[in-house]
Amino acid sequence: MARSKRPEGTRNPNGEGSFYYSEYDGYWHAKVTVGVLDNGKPDRRHVKRRDETEAREEYRALLNERDNGTVRKKGRKWKVDAWLIHWVENIAPLTARYKTVVGYKTAVYKHLVPGVGAHWLRQIEPDHFEKLYAKMLEAKLKPATVHQVHRTARTAFGEAERRGIVFRNVVRLARAPRVEEEEIEPLELEDVQNVITAALKRPNGVRYVIALALGARQGESLGFKWTALDKKRKTLRVRKAIQRQKWKHGCDDFNACGAKYHKTKPCKEPCAKHTRPCPPPCPPDCVEHARMCPQRHGGGLVEVDVKSRAGRRTWTLPDELFGLIERHEEQQQRAREHAGSEWQEGGWMFTQPTGNPIDPRADYGTWCELLAEAKVRPARLHDARHTAATVLLLLGVDPRVVMQMMGWSTESMRKRYQHVTEELRQDVAGQLNGYFWKAA
Repeated sequence: MARSKRPEGTRNPNGEGSFYYSEYDGYWHAKVTVGVLDNGKPDRRHVKRRDETEAREEYRALLNERDNGTVRKKGRKWKVDAWLIHWVENIAPLTARYKTVVGYKTAVYKHLVPGVGAHWLRQIEPDHFEKLYAKMLEAKLKPATVHQVHRTARTAFGEAERRGIVFRNVVRLARAPRVEEEEIEPLELEDVQNVITAALKRPNGVRYVIALALGARQGESLGFKWTALDKKRKTLRVRKAIQRQKWKHGCDDFNACGAKYHKTKPCKEPCAKHTRPCPPPCPPDCVEHARMCPQRHGGGLVEVDVKSRAGRRTWTLPDELFGLIERHEEQQQRAREHAGSEWQEGGWMFTQPTGNPIDPRADYGTWCELLAEAKVRPARLHDARHTAATVLLLLGVDPRVVMQMMGWSTESMRKRYQHVTEELRQDVAGQLNGYFWKAA
């Protein structure tokens, strides 16, 4: 293409930068002053292209960005995969809780990087994400999973926007699939009583009574220590929780460390080893299997702070429940004496036979056994928390007190957790019956 020529004796107006062709290197050059650097010197941007049309487009883009106040930040040009990985590994862990970061990493490595990672960060559009969401739904993934991926991308791009790496969060414009909130049925009174009867026949059974009566989360219940119990005031403080965290490698070569544990082939059908969907083969650069590392660290059962400021609360215990806890303490003392030197003293209220804290997975298994023994329908362990909140509704407890007892920070949580039970429905039906059809 023949290059255009500027009329002799003319130059760009002040503030418009410069645009010219250099015979020396054979490039078109565009230079624009877009602002001032931190050290006070002019921030002068320079681009060069072989093609005149491309160079003019870059030149106009620099002028537009300067005039609109959206000058791109100096530094590396990010691709989506590189930014997401940098964000989830180095930025998100600074403020987000452990389980939140685990969810972010699943969304990033399993869905976002393979799905949209090859795009440039500044060039990706909302429809790229919407196409990814559609593919995930076609693969029979749940809308809730797709929504988690959407929220992760929106948060990561929001951080890029705050740092001036991009000038709009395109994920905020993308439409994620609608998620229908699961209808939760709390346990009825008779079911609760049957579960409590079954629980009290087992060691640590009071742990489930606390969940059903006070709405303690699983991690909170398993994280109780005897120091949290004030016997004089009959109160129980919630400050810490137990959480299972992944182990981290302590060696230099993560891939080589776990080499003999890498899965190289898919499972044969039918698979008799896995009760859940079979995991895929490991990628060539797999760095998992840190739990097998001889220098592993940072994992296992970890004591953490509760979820939020509202979660730090104190319960005044009903006399019956306080008595059950005292009897449980006596039982634990006998277990301590029986274990002898095998006992690992950690001050935990609910323990394994050796004094160590209870693993959340084993705790859930016991819950399922209790439901079966009590002939109660299958229910999530977290449904015990919904049940406790609904009982407080039945008792007519002031909503502000309910929020404090349950550790909620917003009114919306109360609406989410409290449900209308059959007992309430029967009560309303009786009131209507008496109102419309008064006895003759």
